[in-house]
Amino acid sequence: MNDPLGDMLTRIRNAQMRGKSTVSTPASKLRAWVLDVLVDEGYIRGYDKSFDKLGHPTLVISLKYFDGTPVIRELQRVSTPGRRVYKGSNELPQVRQGLGVSIVSTPQGVMSDASARTANIGGEVLCTVF
Repeated sequence: MNDPLGDMLTRIRNAQMRGKSTVSTPASKLRAWVLDVLVDEGYIRGYDKSFDKLGHPTLVISLKYFDGTPVIRELQRVSTPGRRVYKGSNELPQVRQGLGVSIVSTPQGVMSDASARTANIGGEVLCTVF
């Protein structure tokens, strides 16, 4: 797998299109940090760490719906393994004029664009959520 974070985002999109309540993905630190931001911003209910049949660690993500429609309307990968996108604190993109969230990997950890602007630090723009 070349892009683990992109794989997780695709699993979330596919599960929401099918109306699933949970989706599982292989565990990694970066995936957990991105999920922490999604929980803090209110886009997913939460996630649990567990193990699959072969004993590999997995993350079980509880998706969030409002009136039968997914809370996450749009989930896009910005920085890919072949094309990294770095932005300074004053260049961080606003998603839908501030209604959405950009998730940024900074030297201080993975955080939302608003938190990065407040801390006045930039970094790699991982994905955008609306």
